[in-house]
Amino acid sequence: MRILHLSDIHFNAPQCLDPDHDRDRPYRTRLERDLVKRVTAIGPIDAIMVGGDIAFKGDPREYDVARQWLLELAKKCQCDSGSIWVVPGNHDVDRRSCEDAPTMNAHAMIFRAPNEDDRLWMLQKQLGHNDTGQALFKGHAAYNEFAKNMNCQVYPGHLYWKQERELGPGVMIRIHGLTSTLLSGRDGKNDVRGSLYISPLQTIDPAPNVVNLTICHHPTDWLLDGDDVDDMLNARAMFQVFGHKHRQRILEGKTTVRWGAGSVNPSHTEKQFEPGYNIIELEVAGEGLTRRIDVRSHLFQYQAWPEGFQPIKNDDDEDVFCHSIAFPTELEEPVGMPVGRVIEVDVTETIMMEATTVAPDTDAEASMGDMGTRHLVDRFWDLDASDRREIALELELISDEEINLPEPQRYGIALIRAAERNLLDRLEQLVAGRE
Repeated sequence: MRILHLSDIHFNAPQCLDPDHDRDRPYRTRLERDLVKRVTAIGPIDAIMVGGDIAFKGDPREYDVARQWLLELAKKCQCDSGSIWVVPGNHDVDRRSCEDAPTMNAHAMIFRAPNEDDRLWMLQKQLGHNDTGQALFKGHAAYNEFAKNMNCQVYPGHLYWKQERELGPGVMIRIHGLTSTLLSGRDGKNDVRGSLYISPLQTIDPAPNVVNLTICHHPTDWLLDGDDVDDMLNARAMFQVFGHKHRQRILEGKTTVRWGAGSVNPSHTEKQFEPGYNIIELEVAGEGLTRRIDVRSHLFQYQAWPEGFQPIKNDDDEDVFCHSIAFPTELEEPVGMPVGRVIEVDVTETIMMEATTVAPDTDAEASMGDMGTRHLVDRFWDLDASDRREIALELELISDEEINLPEPQRYGIALIRAAERNLLDRLEQLVAGRE
């Protein structure tokens, strides 16, 4: 799998709405041209992962431009449009909405909790109440409208998303989009290092033959629970990508690799104005006890003269950072009865069980990461609002109480339920009938 890792694009309205007066556009154009050159040399991109700060102030117009740019970028690097994943950053939160009393109160009660146990309890309490739960995500409204087509929206009861793809024979990569912006924009102000919160509710579950990859905007040193999150990620997520700092970094450990993204469009007032992007190649090699994941990391950084992007070199003066992580095959315990077992039905009758292999439980939401399902989600959202409503009601995917929820939440719930109830094929038929 070849991943394009971007972050901090900062589409800023109204400037980004006029290409002739958008001072950041030339840097994106340079990135596009350089990426085409790299794809020719390395190969097509399989996935695009954006680590937040897509917009600058959570303005819906910024996301209109961002969506079009990402789709065009996907074409340029030969990546399917159903393989773009995003998470929110602090600039994706509308800080003005965070000044509303319900949001301010919810933020304050969580932030001021005296310890981690109380903070988690307070978060759960706020999320469990409809008004305060919605208030916590009010600032994410424009981001959610943008992210819903990619099934990457967040809302009460769905603090983060997870989707998976096949990485290699017998190996799945499960992508977790973590939300570090629950407390972003507190009191309408800029975030302060150590003031944000992920919470134990955003969990990563280790599973046999599954490689976990996390996308998160804020690095762990910006979090109230940073030490706990750091431990959790290093124990359960082999690959970790971050944004926010506008500094490109790679940290290769025995069992993990962590990347920090350079900003696509950093502030021009930064001392070192260095736009950048990463290409990450992951490959399953070997088998059995010698199986491993080979990692090749290409880090590209902008230079002003001659203008363009150049590779960041490793300690050996090489353009590629190469690394391998052992990932021995795990034998999954069979589910159900052993082959040939006799079960007593009553005193006169026995049944010989057939030799069958039962697959382990599947995570319904994670399984929606396949390209076909992601295209179906996109097609669903492209329908008229009335068609979406009729389909969800016909399949009984939403309740009467959920009718008035914000659309990204309402139909986010409905689509996950369709996967849980094995109704995606029927959903596809109904979508096709209305297109």
